[in-house]
Amino acid sequence: MADVGSVDVEAALVAWLKAELQVRVLTDLPAALVEVLPVVQIQRVGGNDDGLRLDRALIDVDVYATSRGAASSLMSLTRAGLLGKLRGARTSQAVFGLVRTVSAPAWRPYENPALRRFGATFEIYSHPVS
Repeated sequence: MADVGSVDVEAALVAWLKAELQVRVLTDLPAALVEVLPVVQIQRVGGNDDGLRLDRALIDVDVYATSRGAASSLMSLTRAGLLGKLRGARTSQAVFGLVRTVSAPAWRPYENPALRRFGATFEIYSHPVS
């Protein structure tokens, strides 16, 4: 039996979304963000577990782009992937289960007026592969 918390859900989601979206997906924003756009940022912001294997992570997903249209389109693709394709997917670390939207995509403020940020929060269930 795997230890509780043995799946790094952020790392597993970064790998899965990179393959799915073919864009830069990361957990920490680079200092020169404007030079690497578009970007999808994944951050675990909470959740809980069953004490055995099942992890219920709350994941913030923020999309950064140079225009509202580009940010909105990338968020739509990201959300469609998470809600429509992630359930049942496997990575080397995790098997994903239920995925649902906790907070629907919305514009989020960002200090650089040359960038647009669109974000949402998802609840994502996962457990270790073995």
